[in-house]
Amino acid sequence: MNYLSSAFGGPWCVAVYTYREGIRRKLLIGFLILSLLVIFGSSFITSFVDPTAETDIDLKLIKDICVTAIAIFGALITVYISASVIPAEVETKVIYTVLSKPVSRVQYLLGKFLGIQLIIIVNLLLMGGLFFMALYIRQGIMPTLLLWSIFLTYFEFLIISAFTFAVSCAATSPLVPTLQGLFIYITANLTEYLKDVEHRAGQTGQFLDEAIGKIATALYSILPNLQNFSIKMQIVNGQPNDPPTDVMIPWLVLYSLVYAVAGFACAYLVFRRKEV
Repeated sequence: MNYLSSAFGGPWCVAVYTYREGIRRKLLIGFLILSLLVIFGSSFITSFVDPTAETDIDLKLIKDICVTAIAIFGALITVYISASVIPAEVETKVIYTVLSKPVSRVQYLLGKFLGIQLIIIVNLLLMGGLFFMALYIRQGIMPTLLLWSIFLTYFEFLIISAFTFAVSCAATSPLVPTLQGLFIYITANLTEYLKDVEHRAGQTGQFLDEAIGKIATALYSILPNLQNFSIKMQIVNGQPNDPPTDVMIPWLVLYSLVYAVAGFACAYLVFRRKEV
């Protein structure tokens, strides 16, 4: 019991500290407030819609704006907090105080990563909760499809945070890992297009064309595909209490966890050689 307490107590204390410090960051609060304003203000934007148009076009517009706002601002929050926690503590030298205590490097990293996840979850729940209430008040139907979307969106952010966190372990400033985290997010959303490259390659029979097709196939197999987690079109066009279709949720959860473990392993390999 004492071993378990020391093994998990240290990371949990680091996680709570990371969460408390993270939610006080002004930029993080700014992203959250801006996202909430966009979600709350989406109903006012629909007042400019032509009243003679399709009867539910205003509702579709609200859904589109809110889902997009959660995706964009949630990704910005995820990248920013994942990229800054380690460099910030290196810069303020807090990391030296923590590692001088009976906390191993892997426990410290695990605590930091868990703290990041707490921040992401809380912010995602705040944004999703406001959207949930807006839909429920407007339609009078429990928007269970939105709950599934928020659930899948978290696992999408889990992948981004894991690899951004790994990059931040090698940095002394949050700027570089933030830029690389945004690049990872954009690239992972474009992975789906590698399928088109694969299908179009090889049609000419030229060596370069075939090589590009094989590279596209390899990259598609290795890189995470965040489009797998999106059910935006179902939310916009479907009924709020429809079940999610064309997604295998248990498989997506496992898919996300595999990439998260890989990202955390990369973070540890980098951090264990870091001179701190």
